Amino acid sequence: MKAVHPIRNLIDLKRRLGVGRRCFGYFHPAIPGEPLIFIEVALLKDTATSIQEVLWDDPPTPECEARCALFYSISSTQPGLSGINLGKFLLKRVIDMLRRDMPSVQIFATLSPIPGFMQWLLAKLASQIKLAEAELQDGNLSGVSSTFRESILLPEEEKMIHDAVGQVDGRNGIELLQDILKSSQWVKSDELSAALKSPLMRLYLAREKKRGKALDAVANFHLQNGAMIERINWMADQSEKGIQQSGGIMVNYMYRLENIEEYALSYLGTGIAHTSSSLSQYLEVP
Repeated sequence: MKAVHPIRNLIDLKRRLGVGRRCFGYFHPAIPGEPLIFIEVALLKDTATSIQEVLWDDPPTPECEARCALFYSISSTQPGLSGINLGKFLLKRVIDMLRRDMPSVQIFATLSPIPGFMQWLLAKLASQIKLAEAELQDGNLSGVSSTFRESILLPEEEKMIHDAVGQVDGRNGIELLQDILKSSQWVKSDELSAALKSPLMRLYLAREKKRGKALDAVANFHLQNGAMIERINWMADQSEKGIQQSGGIMVNYMYRLENIEEYALSYLGTGIAHTSSSLSQYLEVP
């Protein structure tokens, strides 16, 4: 895992190490002064839904009022150790330490990016457009789609995209969606942002798997450690990197201490993630 939210200057560093913040790391004598991996934690009244409110929490929540430990950045510094799941062991140690030192903290959650989401989605859209073009070239006039074609957009989602764009020039919803997402300018339009919210949030949950597990490495990391998907947050990271990689979406993975072992075993055995009831509206696939 690379640095999720790079530290920009000394003021930023001071804020992340000040009141209401914690930073934990694993060190090794062979590399003195440099952590192998570190976790940044924000102590909050409740689970944050955007990285803006975490990085610019001013003034910070008084620690005596904190009920939530939010893990908002887990960064590995040694690429050669990428095959060793140090994050799992550090995360468990951090939760144990916080429970011991701060009994008032009862919520343990993350605010995580989806770093490969937009790359996956644009590739998916491009492949579907090519399949449609190939069908036309082959003279498939029967109206029957190829078995490889997918209905990526729900009818109401396609209508909202058409209405938001206005001029469509005969293009279908998938072609319009591809054009919109090639640029990050859509975030400046309230209409486009509203039209994209439902399909992007839903498609995150309906994504393809890799060897039976979540395609997204961040999701796979937390789910195999026993977390559940608690909430998906729209426009939670409005930085250029956040828009280009994750479509501005961030996810709250929740560690419910009484269910960690159960959820981890279930995910490792079936590949199915536990989700909160609030996500049911996005679980229906077309």
